[in-house]
Amino acid sequence: MIRYALHCDRNHAFESWFQSSSAYDSQVKRKLVTCPICGSAKVDKAIMAPRIVGKKGRGPAVPPPEPTAATTAEAAPSGPTSLLMAQERELRAKLKELRDHIVKNADNVGERFPNEARAMHYGDKEHRPIYGEASPEEAKSLIDEGIEVSPLPTLPEDRN
Repeated sequence: MIRYALHCDRNHAFESWFQSSSAYDSQVKRKLVTCPICGSAKVDKAIMAPRIVGKKGRGPAVPPPEPTAATTAEAAPSGPTSLLMAQERELRAKLKELRDHIVKNADNVGERFPNEARAMHYGDKEHRPIYGEASPEEAKSLIDEGIEVSPLPTLPEDRN
């Protein structure tokens, strides 16, 4: 993951995380990166000081630059709520909605999932929506056989 300091054409400063520099480039090109303050899609990387880790990973040898009062005020006009947090909440809500839909409309076959999925794939059982448990090896084996499977979204609150 890469954290970029960004600014829009109206000089609002903010930060965002990206999987890679090419992911950033792709998202900017598709106008998916927008200013959380004004909504502008004209976004560029700001100059950043590199974060250098000292010997044996003890911590940064060069501390990250402190945000200025102007940057802090512009980047977070409504307190701790940022665009990234809003997008994360929206994504979590959609994943929860998807998970709830699957749980409501499919049969939980538990540990029998790989066998049930194979039986339906090969025509031994009638097709129906199911979900259940499979080890990573079992899931890979199903995929290798051409059986479509997807992991059921798990959210942090599901683990508590």
